[in-house]
Amino acid sequence: MRADRLVALLLLMQARGRVTAAEVARELEVSVATARRDLEALSTAGVPVYPRIGRGGGWSLVGGARTDLTGLSAGEARALFLLLGSAASVPDEVRSALRKLVRALPQTFRADAEAAAQATMTDPTGWGDRDRLRPAVVDVLQTAVVRRRRVRLTYVDGARRPSDRLVDPWGLVDKDETWYLVAGTDRGQRTFRVDRIQHAEAIDEPAGRPDGFALPAAWREVVGEVEQRRSRTWATVLIEPRFVRILHDQFGRHCEVDGEDGGRARVRLGAPTPLDIARTLAGWGADVEVIEPAAVRTELARIGAELSGRYPSPS
Repeated sequence: MRADRLVALLLLMQARGRVTAAEVARELEVSVATARRDLEALSTAGVPVYPRIGRGGGWSLVGGARTDLTGLSAGEARALFLLLGSAASVPDEVRSALRKLVRALPQTFRADAEAAAQATMTDPTGWGDRDRLRPAVVDVLQTAVVRRRRVRLTYVDGARRPSDRLVDPWGLVDKDETWYLVAGTDRGQRTFRVDRIQHAEAIDEPAGRPDGFALPAAWREVVGEVEQRRSRTWATVLIEPRFVRILHDQFGRHCEVDGEDGGRARVRLGAPTPLDIARTLAGWGADVEVIEPAAVRTELARIGAELSGRYPSPS
């Protein structure tokens, strides 16, 4: 897993001081291209790893305060644990390595490292849409979560109405390249899509957090509530198997293959209303056949009639 490699890569650089992508590839048994991507990932995460161009070049970990056991500075330790995300989101062997690494850190570094390990988590199953580009405010929010500082932000809701909020940031979730902030507000726990945050600024006020708060458990509750709202209507459709992947991109986890029928894939699709399903399927034309429910077929017929009326045939 990538998290396991990143731990090994950082410790390898601590031991050698300078490495080349070819050396990393050989030591970690990966391709040179993968080694370069991992080195760039450490640099992007804030770990001071820099390439040196020319003869005798390679990648080096720039100085700073060092620990006796790991060679990590406070900032490096925090950046590494932020990059790896919540320990609950990685395999047991990686979680064990993280615990050992935390114990190896000086006491002055340990609190930040442990907070960073719980600041973010990854949920690989999407809801059918992606940011693809990591929002710039993620760095501000991550630091606020680790430092337990309140955040003043400007947020645009689903109706595109901006509002100013003062929140206690509890954790960040990368859900298939779309980021979400779980935070406390004066109305209780709320979840914000990070790509709708126009501005975020940490202020010098301590952020509150419920005793025993765990980001994975809180996120499971959020997902459960959203799934209920997003899957109130289910439709069964027939489509060529080669198009199933595209349907999955459109409907996310609400796309389930349910067998085969006459050479076509039988797929179940979920959405809040029949109209939501029909709007997405209308662009497929005759390439998709809706078997049930009748409400979705009715909405498709209505959309088709509206389009025919708006754009009559030239003949």
